Amino acid sequence: MCVTAVESRPAGVLGASQSPAHRPFGARVMAFVALTKPRIIELLLITTVPVMFLAQQGVPDLKLVLLTCVGGYLSAGGANALNMYIDRDIDALMDRTSQRPLVTGMVSPRECLAFGITLAVVSTLMFGLAVNWLSAWLSLGALLFYVVVYTMILKRRTSQNIVWGGIAGCMPVLIGWSAVTNSLSWAPVILFLVIFFWTPPHYWPLSMKVKDDYARVGVPMLPVIASNKVVAKQIVLYSWVMVAVSLLLTPLGYTGWFYTVVALAAGGWWLWEAHALLNRAKAEVTGAKLKEMRLFHWSITYVSLLFVAIAVDPFLR
Repeated sequence: MCVTAVESRPAGVLGASQSPAHRPFGARVMAFVALTKPRIIELLLITTVPVMFLAQQGVPDLKLVLLTCVGGYLSAGGANALNMYIDRDIDALMDRTSQRPLVTGMVSPRECLAFGITLAVVSTLMFGLAVNWLSAWLSLGALLFYVVVYTMILKRRTSQNIVWGGIAGCMPVLIGWSAVTNSLSWAPVILFLVIFFWTPPHYWPLSMKVKDDYARVGVPMLPVIASNKVVAKQIVLYSWVMVAVSLLLTPLGYTGWFYTVVALAAGGWWLWEAHALLNRAKAEVTGAKLKEMRLFHWSITYVSLLFVAIAVDPFLR
């Protein structure tokens, strides 16, 4: 496993000459919080908690929910911090990551590495001792997959990076289910597949928007090496599979009419947006008129609606 070295531009406006330890305490705290990528973790928790309601077929133990959320945040936060440690060279060259704590010098690489490893250890022990060891191993597996398989192996080598690397982001549904049942079943596996097929059409529109950033640092995201039309076709393909898989829960008896209605409505709107993007790409629309971020923003709404429906559905059956 090797990491491509990229020449970094100078650290941000804070400057690299001043020791991070001498920076304002409040700013330092916020920098360490930023290492965990809180906005990304919000999505992970959105897919964790509703699955606990589904597993319980009602309201799960609230203490268990809290412990699972805290453990999940620490685990994902550790993975994100280690991701920033590994990617600090290219983060310094990309516009959208140029203000990350390692780039600005607010946190040193050594501090970031120690922080990430500490969160990984604490989260694993917390899951194992306070929830169950199945959830602990699933959480640790997700962290290692994201850091080693995605960040260190796939990201800089293949355009399929986000497809297979996205497996780490699928793990919270397994963790949420196992936290309640200390086992796994077909329901979390189906939801795992929903997130698996959701991830590429969620992330590729954003990659289309910032593909110049990725091209600058040699990261072969699909929009960097393929035309907008090819990317949009892939988005449509994954979208149809995602929606089809999301509908499997009901015939297998895990959900009822409410989830089915939401899945059909939200999935139908997703497919409308995906095909609209494909039509614009086929017409060779570029720039702001391509409106690729419409699908990106809708993808977040879609997964939120779908998993809220998963949590609500047990109370309406």
